[in-house]
Amino acid sequence: MHYQSDTENGLKFVAIGGGTGLSTLLAGLKLRVGNHQTDGVWIENLAAIVTVSDDGGSSGRLRDELQMLPPGDIRNCMIALSEDSTLLSRLFRHRFRGDGALGGHSFGNLFLAALTEVTGDFVEAVRLSSEVLASKGHIYPATINDVRLVAELEDGTVVRGETQITASNSAIRLLRLEPEQCLPLPEALAAIRTADVITVGPGSLYTSILPNLLVARVARAIGEAQATKIFICNLMTQPGETDGYSARQHLEVVKKYAPEIHFDFVIVNNRPVSEEQRQRYAAEGANQIGLEEDAINKVANGDTEVVRADLLAQGEKARHDSESLASVVISCRQQAVSRPAVSV
Repeated sequence: MHYQSDTENGLKFVAIGGGTGLSTLLAGLKLRVGNHQTDGVWIENLAAIVTVSDDGGSSGRLRDELQMLPPGDIRNCMIALSEDSTLLSRLFRHRFRGDGALGGHSFGNLFLAALTEVTGDFVEAVRLSSEVLASKGHIYPATINDVRLVAELEDGTVVRGETQITASNSAIRLLRLEPEQCLPLPEALAAIRTADVITVGPGSLYTSILPNLLVARVARAIGEAQATKIFICNLMTQPGETDGYSARQHLEVVKKYAPEIHFDFVIVNNRPVSEEQRQRYAAEGANQIGLEEDAINKVANGDTEVVRADLLAQGEKARHDSESLASVVISCRQQAVSRPAVSV
């Protein structure tokens, strides 16, 4: 497959995931939307496909009370794609205090809930909310079906719901959606099919990344897309989900559930967290991943390239640096363009 130059035409970009990881990536990518950078690479169309299996916190309460899709991850993505300095962006981040009915609810979640009731359509509510926030991209729920995560643990126990899966503190043998025959949005599939770049991750492996790939036809559409495909590895393991997982194991799990997808690049952080961070995360049962030199190469073989870079942001928590991550992703695309041919 031969790629056209990205300096003349902007990229069509699809980012898939959920949680903090996806919104962090989007915050870096939005700086290139419609912005002709000095390196000549810019994004014409940015789309995020977001998991809707959350059943905890404010999102879970609204889901149960109003029978709507959980808005939390989508709200975070809308904020990430908005102009950070605006009052509206700050308002959507606001979480009510106290122990009353509003306590713990995010204003952004309540706004989406209200707009869903007014329009009768969650997808339309997301679109209109994005317009209000002047978001620099399109946000699509992975499915509009009311889906729940179901995990079969290594001890044979079956656990339902994202919150219970995370709290189980047991290795996951098999993950599925219920109902299994949930369908994706046609707009999401169309974005995947026409994308120049598709990223998967970062985000919680079992509760943010895989739920998107388990939606019918999504993994196949990614596999068939004529795009540069990039897997972004997490920085830390997640207690109750990926205890003890290496970067290699993260990629192996994705390949298990979505064998149709061949990644052209795997991005891995190579900067160790501080000793203080290491101890703090270890106390919670989390450890840094991605520092092993050779293990991931045994899975990401052939014409898949492992790209290692300093991707840590400053701060107490181990987070990807938005702009650094976006730059590495764009560099992967530029490298793919420079190749005479790329396998898919």
